[in-house]
Amino acid sequence: MNNKILVLAGPTAVGKTALSIELAKKLNGEIISTDSMQIYKYMDIGSAKITTEEMDGIKHHMIDVTTPDKPFSVVDFKNMAQPIIDDLLSKDKLPILTGGTGLYINALTCNMNFTDATNDEAYRLELEELAKEHGDIYIHNMLKEIDPVSYESIHPNNRKRVIRALEVYKVTNKPFSSFNAGEDFYKSKYDVHYYVLNMDREKLYQRINKRVDIMFEKGLLNECIKLKENGYNSLMQAMQGIGYKEVLMYLENSISLEEATEMIKQGSRNYAKRQLTWFRKDPRAIFLNKDELSDEEIINIITNDIKSN
Repeated sequence: MNNKILVLAGPTAVGKTALSIELAKKLNGEIISTDSMQIYKYMDIGSAKITTEEMDGIKHHMIDVTTPDKPFSVVDFKNMAQPIIDDLLSKDKLPILTGGTGLYINALTCNMNFTDATNDEAYRLELEELAKEHGDIYIHNMLKEIDPVSYESIHPNNRKRVIRALEVYKVTNKPFSSFNAGEDFYKSKYDVHYYVLNMDREKLYQRINKRVDIMFEKGLLNECIKLKENGYNSLMQAMQGIGYKEVLMYLENSISLEEATEMIKQGSRNYAKRQLTWFRKDPRAIFLNKDELSDEEIINIITNDIKSN
C-alpha cells in the first residue's frame, strides 16, 4: 500500500485552495480539510469555505461534520480524519491535507499521544465560567506553574486549547506538553510530504484585507444574523472564530460595523503571523514562495516530489 500523504499548508488567504484542487487532479488525490472552522455547518462565508463549484469534482472530507453548538476537539478531529486517510491509501489514492490549522495537521502526521487524556466535563465547565468571569488571560496564567511549555506555546485567546491543557493536567497529573513524544514527535506511520505556501508579508496582508471585504459583500453579516436567530451565541466555541465573534459584538451593539470589520482584518493578520510561526518550527516543512514561483511551478515541484520519492 502506498503510504504517502501530502500536506499543503500556509497562512490564511495565501491561496491553498486552488492549488490543492490542481494537485488532486494530477495526483489522483482527495482533499482532507485541516481547517478548524470549516468543520462547522452553516458557517460558510466567515470560514472562507470552499464551494461545490470550486471543488471542481474533487472529493473533500472533514467539511460540515458538526454543528456550531457542539464542542469539537483535536481528538475528535483525529478520530474522524484518520480512518479517511487509511481508506484513501487502501484505494491507492493520495490524501491531501489542506488547511491552516497546524494542530490538526500534527494530530494526523505526528506521534501525538491522546490516549491517556480523558475528559473531565465538570472541570471544563468550571474553567469556562472562570474565563467568562475573569477573562482569557486569567485562565492562561493558570497554566504558567503547571505547564510552562503549553503556557508559552498556546495563545491566551485560544480559550478552548488553554482549557484543554488545564483539563489534561487535572485528569492525568501530566502537563499537556508532555503528550508530545519528544524526539519521536515527528515520527509518523505515513510518508509525509509537507509544503507550506508563503508570500511577501505586505502582499499577504493586502489579500487578507481584501478577503474580509469580499466576505461582507457575500453576506457575512446575514450569515451571522441567521446563526444568532438559530440560537448559536458568542459563548459557543465555534462562534469564537475570527469573523464571527466580531460581527456578534456588532449585533450585540458593543462595537460599530466599521470597528468589527477592522477587528476582523487585524485578527486575521495576527492569525496569519501565528500560523507562519507554527509552520516554521516544523522541520519537515518545505516553504514555497508564491512571489518567486508561479502556481504551475509550485504544482510541478510538488508533483515531481510525490511521483519520484
